[in-house]
Amino acid sequence: MDKVLMISLGCDKNLVDSEEMLSSLVKGGYEMTDLEEEADVIIVNSCCFISDAKEESINTIIEMGQLKVEGRLKALVVTGCLGKRYEKEIREQIPEVDAVLGTESYDRILQTVDRILGRDRLEDGSGYLPERDRILLTTGHYAFLKIAEGCNKNCTYCIIPKVRGSYRSFPIEDLVREAERLASRGVKELVLVAQETTLYGIDLYGRKSLPELLKKLCRVDGIHWIRIMYCYPEEITDELIQTIKEEPKVCHYLDIPIQHCNDDVLKRMGRRTRKAELLDTINKLREEIPDIALRTTLISGFPGESQEAHEELYNFVNEVEFDRLGVFTYSPEEGTLAEQMEDQIEESLKEERRDELMLLQQQISADKSQEYIDKIMEVIVEGELPEEGVYVGRTYRDAADVDGYVFFHAMRELMSGEFVKVEITDSSEYDLKGVMIDE
Repeated sequence: MDKVLMISLGCDKNLVDSEEMLSSLVKGGYEMTDLEEEADVIIVNSCCFISDAKEESINTIIEMGQLKVEGRLKALVVTGCLGKRYEKEIREQIPEVDAVLGTESYDRILQTVDRILGRDRLEDGSGYLPERDRILLTTGHYAFLKIAEGCNKNCTYCIIPKVRGSYRSFPIEDLVREAERLASRGVKELVLVAQETTLYGIDLYGRKSLPELLKKLCRVDGIHWIRIMYCYPEEITDELIQTIKEEPKVCHYLDIPIQHCNDDVLKRMGRRTRKAELLDTINKLREEIPDIALRTTLISGFPGESQEAHEELYNFVNEVEFDRLGVFTYSPEEGTLAEQMEDQIEESLKEERRDELMLLQQQISADKSQEYIDKIMEVIVEGELPEEGVYVGRTYRDAADVDGYVFFHAMRELMSGEFVKVEITDSSEYDLKGVMIDE
């Protein structure tokens, strides 16, 4: 039986696509492996969102292509955003690649691999499995639920609408069924993702339907936490805020990528909010849900960002005190409006500004973490560090793989995915320490 290695790069939306492709291949008779040396087929699900991601994808494809040259690999397939955007270049410049599938062709992955390996199925295509299913590549107790594809925002720095297409919501009933399947496999935390989650349903139902979706997902037995990512601030409604406030399974956590606060920079970015509106939304969220954890991302060094605009952003971060914050240096992407803008900023200055913001956030995060000392927090167990004699977990304030952890001692053996109460005894910039309370 031929073995398949899936290399999933980029965002969690890409990861969901990888999980679906892998499921199709396994159902089609292929075996999954995590080891390059065992693989007969390697699929690189690529990313091209920013230059670093593009470089990682290209380097990975070239590296896997070398296995083909050495005769250790039967098939190399490139999928994902880089494949969609640069199919011609990949085919011409990396001849070791046997096939390139864009973001709208994932349902052809089994047929494609079969064709490369010369495996025959019925000519009418029967034997292929079009229904959505997944083999989870996360730890198993949390999973991403992709609720929509594509984006209509057309920010000037972003290539995603050209790669992923226009905004397309998945029907509520399909998402509920998928959540039920995930829960039956032991998933306890659903993480809702899309290029933008807050516009969910606008195309299918003529209205923003994220609150309705949340309420139905909350009725799924076995799901304990529901976390919402990628919320555009201008689309956050009072109804959504009340749903987060009232539904006990919905984490008091919101990821709101604002990118900047200076009105001129926001306008040049093609963003649809201004500083005053951002502050209004943040203040409303904190007034209605006092314990809400707010995460954001920022871009430093966007074309035309003056020193005054950077200082305004610095002061904004200092004033608002986000619970979680990440900063990316601006990356000029081919084919975007921002790439053609004047007043491009030197890379060293972008990095300097990013570092200033992250150093400030480090102190803010450290101060906020201290506030939880002596409090009792609900924690989902991620695993154990046996050499240190502690377990690792996350609170509702921590999204997997992007936020902090809780390191705690326990008086009994715990399983990953279990929820326990932990008394916090110490903290650092991003993490907490504590002791489990046996109830």
